[in-house]
Amino acid sequence: MTLPDKMLFSTFPVGPLNCNCCIIGDPLTRRGIVVDPGGDADFILSEVARLGLTITDIIHTHAHLDHILAAGQVKNATGATISVHRQDKFLWDDVERQCQRFRVPYQPQPDPDHWLQDDEALSCCGGVTLHTPGHTPGSLCFLFEKYRLLIAGDTLFKRSIGRTDFEYGDFAQIEQSIRTRVYTLDEETLVITGHGPSTTIGEELRENPFVRAGTGSNGNGLR
Repeated sequence: MTLPDKMLFSTFPVGPLNCNCCIIGDPLTRRGIVVDPGGDADFILSEVARLGLTITDIIHTHAHLDHILAAGQVKNATGATISVHRQDKFLWDDVERQCQRFRVPYQPQPDPDHWLQDDEALSCCGGVTLHTPGHTPGSLCFLFEKYRLLIAGDTLFKRSIGRTDFEYGDFAQIEQSIRTRVYTLDEETLVITGHGPSTTIGEELRENPFVRAGTGSNGNGLR
C-alpha cells in the first residue's frame, strides 16, 4: 500500500474480529491519531513507537466492541482523548453486553472525552469526519482528501457494505450515506475498510453488488 510520503501511515488487523486499526501521523510535528483500536493494545503501541509518534487522539468509526476494546489501554499509555459520534453512545455504554453476546472477554472502557460531529476537522493531516449512518446511527468515515484516503469503518467494504440487520441498522440510510457521502469522492481514493482488504471508490462504484452506481439493492452486507 503506497501513500504520499508526507503522511505517516500504518494499518493492520487487531482484536477478536480482525478490525482494521489505523495509525496516521504528521512527519513534521510527529503527532498522530489512532483509529479503531479494537484490541491488541501492545501491538498498536509498538507501531506508534516504530513510527515515532505522539498520539493525541483516539477516534472511532463506530462503537461496536471490535472497534473499541483497546481504547482504554491506548488512552492510558498515551494520554490521548477518545472520540466517537454521540449517536453511538448507547453502544459505547453497552459494550459489556456486546462482549457477552459475542463471547468476547469484556474490557471496561472509559467514557469518551469528545463527541465527533459531521464535517469536523481532525487533528492530523487535514482529515475530516463524514457522518455515514446506517450500520449504526453514529457511523463515521474519516476522509484525508489531500492523500486520497478514506477510512470507512463498517460502512463500505470491498464488494460489500455494513450489516443493517441489527435493530438499529437501516439499509436505506446506509445506501444514502454511501451514495451521497462516499461515492461522490474521487474514484482514485483508497478505502481502508473496517475488516478485510482495501478497495477504491471507483471499484465499488462499478462492482459493489449492494450499492452500485445507478442501482439499488435490498440486501445486507457480510459484516
